[in-house]
Amino acid sequence: MAEPIRHNPAITPTGVSDPQRPSARPATPNGNVLPFDQVFRGELDRSRSVRLSGHALERLQRRGIAFDAAMSARLNEGVDRAAAKGARDALVLVDGTAFVVSVANRTVITAVDPGSMKQRVFTNIDSAVIS
Repeated sequence: MAEPIRHNPAITPTGVSDPQRPSARPATPNGNVLPFDQVFRGELDRSRSVRLSGHALERLQRRGIAFDAAMSARLNEGVDRAAAKGARDALVLVDGTAFVVSVANRTVITAVDPGSMKQRVFTNIDSAVIS
């Protein structure tokens, strides 16, 4: 049986090449294919971790907030606790640093260090977690 046509040069615009098919399963750097359960667990873990919005990244950099793995783990724990209570938008305090988080999206909206909390008023949140 003949190979199906994947690319028709007669109708392909100039500058567009034959698209590469993605591999069926992710491979390790040495070329071994990973088992499905390992790939699934990795994707699940990645979906559970909190993401930082562009605004939050800018605030962390501008305010000199050190965001390391330990702080990330405590922030994730705080978001998990807020989600378990049905929170939508939460203020999560980690070592005096305040993170406003969209719990449903698991996304940090902004971050405020203790020196920048002048009025100590946070709006548009429905929960607060001290983590």
